[in-house]
Amino acid sequence: MEHADLDALIDRIAHEAPVDELMVRRLKKRRLALRDQISRLEWALDPKEPA
Repeated sequence: MEHADLDALIDRIAHEAPVDELMVRRLKKRRLALRDQISRLEWALDPKEPA
């Protein structure tokens, strides 16, 4: 949910003038960190190797 919220916020900020590039970069970095965390959690719940 937070990842989707960040996506929406980044899109909204990108269409504003003037664009705060530093804020956009920080939000994108946070979004990437969340996506990595989601991937790790999904992998931990469903490992590819049989138990």
